[in-house]
Amino acid sequence: MQKTLDLLKPGQKAIIKKINNNGSIRRRLLDIGIIPNTYIECYLESPFKDPIAYKIKNAIIAIRKCDSKGIEVDIL
Repeated sequence: MQKTLDLLKPGQKAIIKKINNNGSIRRRLLDIGIIPNTYIECYLESPFKDPIAYKIKNAIIAIRKCDSKGIEVDIL
């Protein structure tokens, strides 16, 4: 089963494996540091669970759930 970034709960960590998003959102994700073999942590969920804040390379970044579903991870 494929695990995606949106499945992480606050406090869980993962390693990014593959980015399946296309277009400008793919470029934006790569620009903010979401690249394969990088550690990422689910930091905080908003009240309606969209967007979700993630910690990557000492930065907190909010990503919409529909965009995080396109990011494959290995949950640690």
